[in-house]
Amino acid sequence: MRRPIFAALAVALWLSGCNTVEVIPDGSYSRAVLANSPPLPDWALEGRMSLSGGKEAWSANLLWQHDPAHDELKLSGPLGQGATIIRLQGETVSIDRGGGNVQTSAQPEAFINQQLGMDVPIKALAYWIVGLPATEQAYVDMPSGFRQAGWLVEYKQMQTVGHRVLPRKMTVMNGQAKLKLIIEQWVIKGEDGH
Repeated sequence: MRRPIFAALAVALWLSGCNTVEVIPDGSYSRAVLANSPPLPDWALEGRMSLSGGKEAWSANLLWQHDPAHDELKLSGPLGQGATIIRLQGETVSIDRGGGNVQTSAQPEAFINQQLGMDVPIKALAYWIVGLPATEQAYVDMPSGFRQAGWLVEYKQMQTVGHRVLPRKMTVMNGQAKLKLIIEQWVIKGEDGH
């Protein structure tokens, strides 16, 4: 009875190893290095986040899958409890809290901010999380990041992922909200031989 369980576990571990890239913490932020890297259209990450603003504060585990057509973020508590899935496709967002409770809106930023009770620049965050400013807005370079659309984006620690340097620890803040992200694992699709 145990042999099939161990075999399944071994296969799952092997497959997960094929789909991930070794992560080695290293140096500091350099937008020039990131800007000169090849485009990064398909990626996924696993990490942790905390969001605070006013009297509100919460934290969650984060799984994020991105491709040019859509983003899917899964937020959950310890051991996957209370999972919420946010899906963005163009100008449509849906939030699935499980149990058939799916809400949809054609105003992604406003809808997500209403649901969370504080500002989260979700569309720009898809750029910021890979270390680059959003393409459609002006920005000002800072030593450890940049300012864009009223937000300060700071990279506290970078990491080597394959032949790239990507964020490991970052903070995004404005006068009302502060978002901290720790990225524990990146998956760069198409660059790891799988």
